[in-house]
Parts: sequence; C-alpha cells; structure tokens
Amino acid sequence: MNKPTPVTVVTGFLGSGKTTLLTSLVKSRQTRRLAILINEFGEVSIDGAIVRESADPREEVEIYDFPHGLIAYDEDEMFMPTMRALAERRATIDHVLIETSGLALPSAVMEILQTSDLASDFVLDATLAVVDTPLLLSAQFDRGDAISGSQAAIASLFEQQLGNADLVVLNKIDDLDEGALLSAEANLRQRAPTVRFLELAYQARLDIRLALGLRLHQSAYEAQGHGCPPMTSAPEPSVQALAYHGRLDGHSHSGLGAHTHGLMTHKHFHQHDPGWLSFVLHSHEPQDIAKLQAALVAAARGEAILRTKGFVRAGNRAHAMLVQSVRTRVRLTADPATACPSESQLVFIGYHADRARVAALLSELTATGWQ
Repeated sequence: MNKPTPVTVVTGFLGSGKTTLLTSLVKSRQTRRLAILINEFGEVSIDGAIVRESADPREEVEIYDFPHGLIAYDEDEMFMPTMRALAERRATIDHVLIETSGLALPSAVMEILQTSDLASDFVLDATLAVVDTPLLLSAQFDRGDAISGSQAAIASLFEQQLGNADLVVLNKIDDLDEGALLSAEANLRQRAPTVRFLELAYQARLDIRLALGLRLHQSAYEAQGHGCPPMTSAPEPSVQALAYHGRLDGHSHSGLGAHTHGLMTHKHFHQHDPGWLSFVLHSHEPQDIAKLQAALVAAARGEAILRTKGFVRAGNRAHAMLVQSVRTRVRLTADPATACPSESQLVFIGYHADRARVAALLSELTATGWQ
C-alpha cells in the first residue's frame, strides 16, 4: 500500500495573513509538488488569484478555488470529488495544503480526512493557525463583557480555531518588540494550552521545514509506509505516545480515536450565528485611491466590516490596484501581474453589515457609483 499524502490545514481569522503565508510557502517549496485548496467566504475568489500570481506556471503547483460557503461542509459538493481526484494522481503530488476561510473551523476538514473515504489516501500532517498579532495584543479577540453581537462571535470563532491548531504562527510582527512578542505568546498559551508549537513569521514568511512534513498525526504504522490502519483495529497508545500528543481529542490516528469536535461543532457554530455576511460591490468608474481608502475606513467604522479585498480600477493606471484591509487598516498596492479591470470589484465580510449602506457610503465619499 502506498503511503498516504500529507495534508496541512491552514486556519485563522479574517485578515490574519493566511494567503500571504501560503504565497511564501509556495515560493520556498523547493522540489515539493503541491496541491492547494483555497476556500473563501464570498462569491468571488481573490485569494486564489493572489497565490496563482506567486507561482511560476512552470512549477508543479495546482490551485483549486472553493468560493461560496465553507469547505468540507455537507453543502460543499466540490471537496470530496477534488480530494478523490487528487488521490488518483497522488504519485504526482507530495503535499496538499488546504486554506479554510477566515470564518471557518478547521475541524470539518480534519474529521473528513479520517473517514473511510479518505483515510487510506491522506493523512493530516498538521493544522496551522495564523494570528494577526497586533489585533491579538489590542484585545480585538477578547470577549470582554460582551455576551452577544460581533465581539462575542469573533472571540468564540477565534478561540475555536486556536483550539484545533497544532502550530500557531504569530504574523504581522515586524514592528513589535520582544516584550510585545512575549505578551502575545502568554496570551495564546492561556487561550490554547494544547497548542504544540508557536512560531514567528517575519514579513509573513515561515521556514518551510516548520510548516510542512511535521508528521504530527502520523502513527508509527503509517510512517513505515503501510497507510492508515482501520480505526477499529488501531493499537492502544503507549504512555509515551500520550505524553507526546498531550491531549485526548482525536487529532491523531495513533490510537486516540476519531476527532470528537468536528462536523457537528462546525455546523452548530454557523447555524446558530447567521450574522456573518459577505457581499460584493462593483463600480465602473475609475477610483481616486485616497478617497477610496478613506471611504473604506469609514465603512469599517460604521458597519462592522472586518475584511475587504478585491481589485480596483484606479485612474489611468495600466494595472489593477489590490485592496487588502482588516477592519480600519486599509492597504492599496499596485498589482503589476493583473491588468487594469474594466470595473472595480470589492468583497466585504462583516457581522450584520448592511450592503445598501456600505454602497451608499462608498458612492458618497468617492464621488463614484458603487452598487
């Protein structure tokens, strides 16, 4: 039996820098042949386009877009066919990376990887959570006194993403001193004491050896090239194995049982909190960058917009401007790899955000039509 293909799941809240980190991993992949599944909460795939731009078309990197909803849900009709197709060609694939949307729990993917349909072909290598460190330090993920609304929803989702992670990456740390980094580490250790490793990503870069090939969920049986043993016949873990894994939540195939907080927790979380919304706004008129930036800041302040991204037509520029914003931190950069679009297109993700009000605000502050 062939060895199963390792899978790394990348999770993290909206705007944490998952796609940027993936881009750096693609560039430093060495000879690894990668298949990358990218899930976005919205009807337009922006992140997939960004990762494609970073990969040399001659390189062996396959990218699959999963827009609309959440990857590996019951409603996701793409995930299983895609994974089965990859399994049929696994001799040509060294590693699979799955980026969940910023509003997803990684547990759905983690559990499906352990089902009889996929367990003989794939093994979870590690679950990696990317954290926006400045937001963490500014208490943006704290529950505080909130018992409802966006703050409680954000804190709950963030904590559950961390709770499923093996490795946490502190991102956006270039302007932080040692004291701030130690404070961030203490914060994370308190929130998620079962996380095995904590790494630093300067300039959104992580050593490829710290991200891929960790084998944190691979039993000795699999390591010898036998694939995944049937769950019902898994050997009892030794005391040393329990000490190594450090938790009995089924993250491993090494006799610890199936993952116990996967699909049902995933579905329950979102079914009982329908406030997360995504919508797209379009404008056919050229944009003034300064005005657009001010308008996006105002929208984030007024409508609980947590994430905005897209490509914008700016003046007489030959290329598109890439918009990437997290709350009121708005960044617009020239994207020489993307031709100037015929229209500007922005994806907004927020909590109970009002599409009509955001469109009206952008139209007013940019003096252009947005709809």
